Amino acid sequence: MPAPKTFHVKSFGCQMNVYDGERMAELMTADGLVAADAGDADLVVLNTCHIREKATEKVYSDIGRIRKVARAQGRAPMIAVAGCVAQAEGPEIVARAKVDVVVGPQAYHNLPALVRQAAAGEHSIDTDLLALAKFAKLPRRRRVGPSAFLTVQEGCDKFCTYCVVPYTRGAEISRPFAAIVDEAKALVDAGAREITLLGQNVNAWESDGHGLHDLIRALDRIPGLARLRYTTSHPNDMSQGLIDAHRDVETLMPFLHLPVQAGSDRVLRAMNRSHTRDSYLRLLDRIRAARPDIALSGDFIIGFPGETEAEFAETLGLVDAVGYAQAFSFKYSPRPGTPAATMADQVAPEAMDDRLQRLQAALNRDQQAFNTASVGRTCPILIERQGKLPGQMLGKSPWLQSVHLTTAATIGDLVDVDLIRADPNSLAGVERVRVAA
Repeated sequence: MPAPKTFHVKSFGCQMNVYDGERMAELMTADGLVAADAGDADLVVLNTCHIREKATEKVYSDIGRIRKVARAQGRAPMIAVAGCVAQAEGPEIVARAKVDVVVGPQAYHNLPALVRQAAAGEHSIDTDLLALAKFAKLPRRRRVGPSAFLTVQEGCDKFCTYCVVPYTRGAEISRPFAAIVDEAKALVDAGAREITLLGQNVNAWESDGHGLHDLIRALDRIPGLARLRYTTSHPNDMSQGLIDAHRDVETLMPFLHLPVQAGSDRVLRAMNRSHTRDSYLRLLDRIRAARPDIALSGDFIIGFPGETEAEFAETLGLVDAVGYAQAFSFKYSPRPGTPAATMADQVAPEAMDDRLQRLQAALNRDQQAFNTASVGRTCPILIERQGKLPGQMLGKSPWLQSVHLTTAATIGDLVDVDLIRADPNSLAGVERVRVAA
């Protein structure tokens, strides 16, 4: 197989996969390859997610589609499968899909070498879980958009009974304090105005006695960095220091993604979530006391094995009590190797469908209410991209709402905007006063 000269990376799933995909692209560019559209690339990297069954099957579907399109064009691109599906199913992917490269999420720094091995006809699989080895071998950040991701923590020690992350990403481990600060400075130098810190349990990050709140306060001092966010958090790792940072640190945006997963204590115990409905609500009270305008987001799993209609009603009641600004909800998906996959009383698909529709109706109601309550506010919007209409630009509010407006501002600018209308999934705004870039 000829060595590829062009590449394309397609990432599925979470923000950490987006970060990993960006870093893989930087690796391939540093190795002399040129980015291209998927339909033209000599090398296609599918950076995969293994959280849900459909996401896994989508990978195999994409492999078939890529090959079908390429055959019609007389091409045979090299295909690499990276990420969590690669980690969980490496040999099976090779046997089932005959791909050229398989590389896990802790080994993708070796991707250029694996591609060269595949081009030479050698076996090319690397799913080692070497803690943090990849970060020291990644190239320095050179050019990014106004909003950038920065992975600070990987892996999980919580072992929720439905989740594959401890098996595909490994144990919880934190990047060193100084390395994160250096990468954050490089991101700002490369154009970032906003940085989102990433981790499977990002608020479990610690290094040399520092907690996430100490890291946030250090990053707050970087000249040119206007905004900080972090995701995803676990309720049990939400320290008082981090709550205080939401009160004290101006660059830390008033938005918190804090998954609860269910509103029933029995279901939470079965999930091994280690928090209760009451402890979660009391934690939210403390957070809101520190930052009254904070927007809350969460995750919900519907139809966990054994969930009754009464227990689902407890979840709906929790949603009513919290009033989420936005949230993600999913039907339970059994993942091979997890304890929940073999639990008795798997919920019927039609019951899960009905419950999910009712939950999403409640979540959409609350999101619309939050957006409607935002009308009349004036807030800074970080311009991220052009809109579909002439002169229209799109950006994010401090509360992570999408806002569209007509403006002469350019990507990366912060503009003061009056929010004038709440649409189902965004807000309309009118520029007031430009904020110096």
